[in-house]
Amino acid sequence: MRWMWIDTVVAYEPGRRLVAVKNVSLAEDHLHDHFPDQPIMPASLMVEGMAQTAGVLVGSCRGFKEKVILAKIGNVTLDSEVVPGQCIRYDARIERMDDAGASTVGTIERLDHRTGVWERIGTTEIVFSHIDQNRSGLAFPEENFVFGENFRTLLRGAGLDKAIAAAGG
Repeated sequence: MRWMWIDTVVAYEPGRRLVAVKNVSLAEDHLHDHFPDQPIMPASLMVEGMAQTAGVLVGSCRGFKEKVILAKIGNVTLDSEVVPGQCIRYDARIERMDDAGASTVGTIERLDHRTGVWERIGTTEIVFSHIDQNRSGLAFPEENFVFGENFRTLLRGAGLDKAIAAAGG
């Protein structure tokens, strides 16, 4: 995957919770195209950042041996904007997990640099599918195209080397 919407993992509770951070910078080209006179982080990219965070959590539960894809965005609320120079924190938790997939809930927070306090600006409900367990009879490539080298680099930096090794990376 070329576009990463999380920069680092800051907390990991195997099978339960993963927290990641995204630093928003004016160096990112997409900010110059989205409201050019007042650049803000697009809401759709914040949802994608949460989906990447939750997807990594779901994938880690089985050692990244299964291909995990986003199946459904159940509900999203975003109550505030994020501007360049601010940080976003994605806190993903697993609600349910089985052979077919998983459902997650999450919170999106923004760091208020004036107070140093994280403030909640949104929530998500996202469902993932384990496509290796699909019932359609479709065949998918053997290699795990979902968790490619960019994700492996991110996870190594977060100290999740055991999960990567278990996935054969």
